[in-house]
Amino acid sequence: MVNVSGKWALITGASRGVGRQIAFYLADRGCNLILHSRSLAHTEGLQSELAAKGIKTVVVEAELSKADQVQAMLKKIDELVPTVDFVFNNAAIMTKYYTEFWEVPMEDYRMSFETNVIAVVQICTHFAQKMIKNGFGRIVCTTSGIRKEPELAAYSASKAALTKYVQDLAPKFEGTGVTINLLDPGWLRTDLGGPKAPNAVESVVPGAVVPALLDNGISGCWFCAQDYVGLSAEDAAAKASKVKNDLLCVPE
Repeated sequence: MVNVSGKWALITGASRGVGRQIAFYLADRGCNLILHSRSLAHTEGLQSELAAKGIKTVVVEAELSKADQVQAMLKKIDELVPTVDFVFNNAAIMTKYYTEFWEVPMEDYRMSFETNVIAVVQICTHFAQKMIKNGFGRIVCTTSGIRKEPELAAYSASKAALTKYVQDLAPKFEGTGVTINLLDPGWLRTDLGGPKAPNAVESVVPGAVVPALLDNGISGCWFCAQDYVGLSAEDAAAKASKVKNDLLCVPE
């Protein structure tokens, strides 16, 4: 299992929900953190809480639907952090639910793809090449199990595109020491998931970090966070290591 202590992790959407849970889980294990949010004001309190755990923290801001802001964020990270070892592409936008699904505005599709796909590709492209050069890296991209709900098509289609991107890119990492995998957090009671979701946000760990902990080189697989509820990091990693690297990990 990968030891995260002393390494650096970028978490997008770190100020709340899944991103916040990942941040605390990693901080408790000594991982230094780069905390992204739309505004620095959103992560000020979080940064103080995490710094109290004895780790190093950096905060960055960017509206992920704006490519120029993403690029500026990446430049700042390069200036402040020598090596980024883990990237958790967690941030996303959920579009409105349309009962009359033919009425979903094209603007919803545009915003979803800019934030949930293009920004992620921009971030992956930036860090993956550096990771390959360094011989180590873990990229985890949050996807979604939503299917056959055209009422949410703008969101689910963007996540399907992200899944395709990760699975197509994964074989290129073979033998590099770098992996890229997918995380399905499950339906959680968050601002994005809503109050009717069956799972507490706390249930997302350790599953959300499992793909980053594996040291068997597996890439392109779909990991469901809810499969690891209640397990220690060690037991979760041991269970996850049994997933076959055949790119057929998407649930039936």
